[in-house]
Amino acid sequence: MENLFRMSAFYKNKNGGNKAGVYINADELSVEKMQEIAKEVGYSETAFVLKSTQADFKLRFFTPNNEVDLCGHATIATFNLLRDIGIIKEGLHTQETNNGILKLDVKKDLVFMEQFKPLYAEKVKIDDLFNCFENLELNKDFYPQIISTGMREIFLGVKNTEILNLLEPNFKKIAEISKMYQTIGIHAFALDGNYDAIGRNFAPLVGINEESATGTSNGALACYLAKYHQRKNKYIFAQGYSMNQPSEIIVKLFFDNNEISEVWVGGKAKRI
Repeated sequence: MENLFRMSAFYKNKNGGNKAGVYINADELSVEKMQEIAKEVGYSETAFVLKSTQADFKLRFFTPNNEVDLCGHATIATFNLLRDIGIIKEGLHTQETNNGILKLDVKKDLVFMEQFKPLYAEKVKIDDLFNCFENLELNKDFYPQIISTGMREIFLGVKNTEILNLLEPNFKKIAEISKMYQTIGIHAFALDGNYDAIGRNFAPLVGINEESATGTSNGALACYLAKYHQRKNKYIFAQGYSMNQPSEIIVKLFFDNNEISEVWVGGKAKRI
């Protein structure tokens, strides 16, 4: 399929990043065909680029199992690709998604994606989370909570990076708790000396047991840390090390009267 590209977003080295399919000029495809292609590609998400009457492009995102409203790493992959093949130039662009219209800042070698202002939702019972993992030890400075900058997700602070890497997820239990709390999954993280945090992301409810780089999750994580730990304008996160797919995600926050007014998630992407 000449319109299909295979990309790796947020890569740290040649083996790193999170793979995404990008299908350009997808207007003639039915939803069923998009789903079929996403399943055939087999990556956690595939983005389909369509025409839009409201923005520069419309993007739809499919896992191998179903459509999701928004996907950070597939968005980063898409707009890095569109720049590299000459469809767009550097500068500001817009995309229409099922979650609304968002801006993209396309730079020479990376792309920043706007996310929605954070929604700090309900706290999560700790006992529910201990059912989801073996070897779980919490960072007692952080109480598990649902936060969204586009996708509702449970944020779980663990004691340190060693404990993070030792986590043994029970995917059935994670899917159950995700369904119960109406979230896409759990983003476990640990503070780290080399990064603001290192994360692991689990979303078996939508067919993704673990993902090596998640843009929307890290945007929300920056908001979580800004509220409960240290407020900064720029965060750098690592992910995927437990999967031997080292990834690096940059998040920029802007503030207005001490409230977060803008969230931007950025990173590189390359064709594979």
